[in-house]
Amino acid sequence: MDMNQYLSMFIDESNDHLQSLNENMLQLEGNPEDLGIVQVIFRSAHTLKGMAATMGFEDLASLTHKMENVLDLVRNEKLKMQDYIFDTMFKSLDALETMVQDITEGGQGKADVSAIVASLQAIENGEMTNGDGPATETNKKANASISSAVELDEFQYSVLDQSIAEGHRVFYVDVLVSEHSQLKGVRAYMVFDMLERSGEVVKAYPSVQDIEQEKFERSFSLYYITTKEAHELEEGIMSISEIESAKLIQLDQETLQQMANQVAATVEAPPAPTAVAEVASPDKNSVPKEEATTAPAKTAAPKQAAAPSRTIRVDIERLDVLMNLFSELLIDRSRLEQLASETGNNDLSDTVAHLSRVSTDLQNIVLKLRMVPVDTVFNRFPRMIRDLAKTLDKKIDLVITGAETELDRTVIDEIGDPLVHLLRNAVDHGVESIAERVAAGKPEMGTVNLRAFHSGNHVFIEIEDDGKGIYRDKLLKTAIKRGVVTEEQGAKMSDDEVNQLLFAPGFSTADIISDISGRGVGLDVVKSKITSLGGNVTIHSTPGKGTNFSVQLPLTLSIIAAMLVRLGSEKYAVPLSSIVETAIVQREQVRNIHGNKMITFRESLIPYLSLSEVFSVPDFNDADEQETEIVVIRKGDRLAAVAVEEFIGQSEIVLKSMGTYLPAIEGISGATILGDGQVALILDPNAFIK
Repeated sequence: MDMNQYLSMFIDESNDHLQSLNENMLQLEGNPEDLGIVQVIFRSAHTLKGMAATMGFEDLASLTHKMENVLDLVRNEKLKMQDYIFDTMFKSLDALETMVQDITEGGQGKADVSAIVASLQAIENGEMTNGDGPATETNKKANASISSAVELDEFQYSVLDQSIAEGHRVFYVDVLVSEHSQLKGVRAYMVFDMLERSGEVVKAYPSVQDIEQEKFERSFSLYYITTKEAHELEEGIMSISEIESAKLIQLDQETLQQMANQVAATVEAPPAPTAVAEVASPDKNSVPKEEATTAPAKTAAPKQAAAPSRTIRVDIERLDVLMNLFSELLIDRSRLEQLASETGNNDLSDTVAHLSRVSTDLQNIVLKLRMVPVDTVFNRFPRMIRDLAKTLDKKIDLVITGAETELDRTVIDEIGDPLVHLLRNAVDHGVESIAERVAAGKPEMGTVNLRAFHSGNHVFIEIEDDGKGIYRDKLLKTAIKRGVVTEEQGAKMSDDEVNQLLFAPGFSTADIISDISGRGVGLDVVKSKITSLGGNVTIHSTPGKGTNFSVQLPLTLSIIAAMLVRLGSEKYAVPLSSIVETAIVQREQVRNIHGNKMITFRESLIPYLSLSEVFSVPDFNDADEQETEIVVIRKGDRLAAVAVEEFIGQSEIVLKSMGTYLPAIEGISGATILGDGQVALILDPNAFIK
């Protein structure tokens, strides 16, 4: 069977499962005792493993299988989640993401994960220790032994439990016979004989019969009840010749309780599926779904009837094709509207009016199809903040609100990196260290709020921290030291202008260069990216209390409302979102100040730009006009007036890229086709305001 037809589905579902694994692992880290979350994680890992094996990605399946083994111990309460286990599991998830990414790019999902597999194996065997772990040494040993020891049935458990309750000692004993011994069975018999003189052996592995018949390698294990001390027993066992070692672990009620849970799980749950059994048959429908082979959760919530799915997955390229076809329809609509207006035919006008209404509804639907919740970007940040906080030894709570806010897919694809920079900046520079926060009378746990919301035709995304804030003097001093501004310029700058210095290329307030910050790469990239999207970013900060970065983004980049203007025989489109006002100025109102043309607008001087000069328009020059129409555009708080010959009117235009045939033209963000078939260039107002 050709698996390629299922590859895209496999990639989509794998990414969904990896996202779910990351989210639930973070949730479990906050509540490590919740076995319900462990069950959810286990099922996701189980399904991912089956899918990968079916598709032939053995490395991916193998690593997931190792994770599953660890999770199985946790859900059966044989192992408690600890910091080093979380770290290893997160590293495993990173490796899985790398593998899936490789498959997405046409690879085979191969990766060297031997170190991670070794760590998972060590955890599974109870060999991995970590000083940070909360478990005691006794518990670690007990857990290690339980993970590999023989299981107790209910009767044996109750005998051991009662013995402990009555004040007896219960030991798990592991004996290793010398490899040179010729009579292993005899040596084992001597150990049993010695032990049974001062206590009772409850269970042995291998069975006593197998041990007597020497059906074991060199070691055997047993559970033993006695009143003697461990060192007495150890001395007694080691006094027998050809016994190489004897390990005794005293069991307590807690360890026995874990055994009881293990017994219950064994009784309630069907046997754990083997790797072979979990691989779905390749002749089943598409990629295997989550199957019922997973052992049911002992503490899982009752299942609810699943609602039938009312959504479908659509390839984004198909939506792009639909969008392009619709944009052609919009151009034809504009053409028809113009023809109907010119001919004056009422029937044609009525038909075109109806077509306009239908196409407007269709436009709304097409645009909504491309709208994606910002959650698709936000969901990767909790893990990033967790890792950053751990690296910086800070305590940070990331609070996400408004994740359901929708943005066009084209915008969503672009905002991920800028938000990463802003969040890293908030964690590294914004939130103070624990000691600094305590000294400032703040709680140890810093808070970073990430929120998104609609406002008009824009979406705002805010990153707000409750950290140290921005100190004007310190920021200005650094800027002067690095040559970004002079002392004279700095003295005249407002607080907002000083804050904007953070976006200067190569600017950094970090004294030490680290993996996280200090190289001056970051916020300038944020500014340029958001600006290229037609958005804007502002900073509000209160020293000592925190900083708020507010990113303003357009809802969509595909179809925009624009003001059409004319210069001679050429037509241009100015995005409506950048226009403050239109006006007419007299020639004498244009003043020349220090070689720059300026006009007075709302009691302040703003630059006056001659568009005919910028683009060398052959048949229009505003210098010849006595009065000129202007469009006042803005970039953040800055304004500028652009001179045009005539306003044509407002229209919705389809943004088309210039393609690869034309080089990037400064001041032009794209082109559109008008109703009369003429191509109009779309101005990039941000390029005119430096």
